[in-house]
Amino acid sequence: MKCLILAAGYATRLYPLTENFPKPLLDVKGKPIIEWLIDDLNNLGVIDEYYLVTNHKFYEHFVSWNKYPNLKVIDDGTLTNETRLGAVKDIDLVIKNENINDDLLIMAGDNVLDFSLKNFIEYQKDKNMSSVMRFYQDDINLLRKTGVAEINKEDVITSMEEKPNEPKSNWTIPPFYIISKQDLKYINEAIKDGINVDAPGSFIAYLAKKTKVYAHLMDGHRIDIGDLDTYNKINK
Repeated sequence: MKCLILAAGYATRLYPLTENFPKPLLDVKGKPIIEWLIDDLNNLGVIDEYYLVTNHKFYEHFVSWNKYPNLKVIDDGTLTNETRLGAVKDIDLVIKNENINDDLLIMAGDNVLDFSLKNFIEYQKDKNMSSVMRFYQDDINLLRKTGVAEINKEDVITSMEEKPNEPKSNWTIPPFYIISKQDLKYINEAIKDGINVDAPGSFIAYLAKKTKVYAHLMDGHRIDIGDLDTYNKINK
């Protein structure tokens, strides 16, 4: 299995901390956010290659930080938030440039988890199909800011919508996906069909219309460090 870490955002809501420094490298309890994720996966021994996609502005930061011999930092060539490619196009860029033909774990590089990804990875291996994580959200205002899915009794996504005004369920889908190698082809197809490339969940919504996508119940809590208050809170 390969792993693709999304780290090409500009984190404008965290200024001034991230005005000239990438959010995934911010320190949380003694090490960068991103290392908590990678170290967990390394302990599991399931990933043979990592790819981290970032923008040109922060490319050298990640190159200087990179302590992992099997991790490659990829520059998507953008310099500003206004000219960003968007997460889905970044995924497509890496798949094409690196000729990836393997199951691909895709995850945001700026999220903190209080659990291991072990059960999620084992779940996907058991299903042998593309799988995502899900958690229950009862705050309708938060549901309106994320991807919301309807899920049947077999854990299969029957529909999904990004940032719905009227959420159809309480199941939200964070940016932790395992796309099976047979489904990688749909990423470029989805871009051509005009999905919202800024929101990676838009691809999952598209994929769920093409094939079965399973949704694993998240094993703990996930914190998306989106602003200064959240960052200060998690460090406490």
